[in-house]
Amino acid sequence: METHKPKIATGKVLLWLGIGSIVMIFAGLTSGLIVREAEGNWISIVMPPAFYFSTAVILLSSLTMQGAVMAIKKNNFNSSKTYLIITLGLGLAFIFSQFLGYNSLVNQGVFFTGGTASASFFYAITGLHLAHLLGGLLSLIYVNGKTIMGKYNADNYLGMSLCGMYWHFLDGLWIYLFLFLSLAG
Repeated sequence: METHKPKIATGKVLLWLGIGSIVMIFAGLTSGLIVREAEGNWISIVMPPAFYFSTAVILLSSLTMQGAVMAIKKNNFNSSKTYLIITLGLGLAFIFSQFLGYNSLVNQGVFFTGGTASASFFYAITGLHLAHLLGGLLSLIYVNGKTIMGKYNADNYLGMSLCGMYWHFLDGLWIYLFLFLSLAG
């Protein structure tokens, strides 16, 4: 008698391992910030308004990404393509708004190096998130291409689903970092 074991998508396992690694990196950085702040000689950084805008943008992009996955599950190819393109645009808007925030900090005299430990932590943490978001954008570009070529459908959308999971993770990570830096800074 043959038994069937449920298939476990290797991509999902690898994605979860990657997410776990990223969580550990940011846990270490935020813990390091807490320890360093407790040592004293810490200057609070006021969150630039552009970071509030980028928070709204990334939340909206998570909704559009979910719309893309839901649309492909219904074989609604045009909606899925549209949602993915909007998500990509919102991801680019997030990056642009982050750089506006960095520009605002520089105009206030808050620099990554040669300044304070608080500024270095702020730039390192937000910059590392930005680097991971660039990886998410590359994934979005790839998924967009496969969607345009008609490679996904209701029976085959694992790649889009994995991209969505990673994108939602980046969203949640940013919300955590934004709140942490707003309250701890």
